[in-house]
Amino acid sequence: MPRSVTANQELREKSRERILSSALEVFAEKGYEAASISDVTERAGVSRGLVTYYFTSKERLAAELLDRWLDGIAAILDLPGTADERLAGIIDGALMAAATTLPVQRLAISLMMQPATHPVFAQVEADKTVRLSQVEDAIRAIFAERGAADPAVEEMLLRATLEGVTVKMTIYPGTFPVESIRRRLHRGYNLPDPATPLPISSPPVTRLRAE
Repeated sequence: MPRSVTANQELREKSRERILSSALEVFAEKGYEAASISDVTERAGVSRGLVTYYFTSKERLAAELLDRWLDGIAAILDLPGTADERLAGIIDGALMAAATTLPVQRLAISLMMQPATHPVFAQVEADKTVRLSQVEDAIRAIFAERGAADPAVEEMLLRATLEGVTVKMTIYPGTFPVESIRRRLHRGYNLPDPATPLPISSPPVTRLRAE
């Protein structure tokens, strides 16, 4: 019996997701430049033709992964509560995302910074400009509610801080004291101390060393 349209669609979506998951694994292990489409097809267990059907190039695979990464950032638009509660949610959400999705974070940072792949990131960012502007405006509105003199500067400083923390976490995942940094950020913004720690590994404050 022929498969239904719905069943075919589900199979296609599963294949596409398997390819993306495999691409992320390969890029994380080998680095974007060293990885090849053949590596991705082998990891995914699919034909090269199927990969190129969904993604015409390695750049398109990277662009899709970056697109999803940016969508994850945009999730802050759905945070409820007071300005202080939303700010605390942004801090905690960014730290959780960094700690639980390190391969994606490493890939995003790599593609943003390398001259050969920065245009890929720039194009994805341009395609998401409306959504990203909404994120920026949402953060600026939080700081405006809190009485900041320059909400735009505060938004940029917060994002730079959290992105810097993410970079350090990708380099030093085994020695970065996430919880201590989290509580310091809360105090720096005059937020109440978190009632419970984040459900992620967090070593004590010592020194940042690669493992």
